[in-house]
Amino acid sequence: MPVDAAQLWTLNHRLLTAVLDACSSEMAELGLETKEFFVLAEVGASPYPAELAATLVIPKASVTAYVRSLVAKGFLRREIDDEDLRRHRLVLTAAGETARDRALAALADAFGRRLERITPRDRSELARILGDLLGP
Repeated sequence: MPVDAAQLWTLNHRLLTAVLDACSSEMAELGLETKEFFVLAEVGASPYPAELAATLVIPKASVTAYVRSLVAKGFLRREIDDEDLRRHRLVLTAAGETARDRALAALADAFGRRLERITPRDRSELARILGDLLGP
């Protein structure tokens, strides 16, 4: 029987949504919206707003709104890039690192509870498959 790609997409989306819903109260306690969390989680690897938008596959205008909110909350700060004085580099503050780490822990816990439903071998296989799907 052939695998329906649309059905797999839907199952994946439902899983991601369920995991995010399971840790939404922890995110709210931290003062984070879900998409703000993704910005915090990625800013270390993609410290420039345009780069962040491309990595997260969200509009630049949305990144700008999330960055403004996170700066106002004290989780991020903008710095002039020493290598290109025309660009701003985003940097996590200590409060931002704490919020990111606590949110990641909540997300890992929520996803970990789901992963406990499958065997360690299946978890390894899932990791391999996801890596293959994300690879070049």
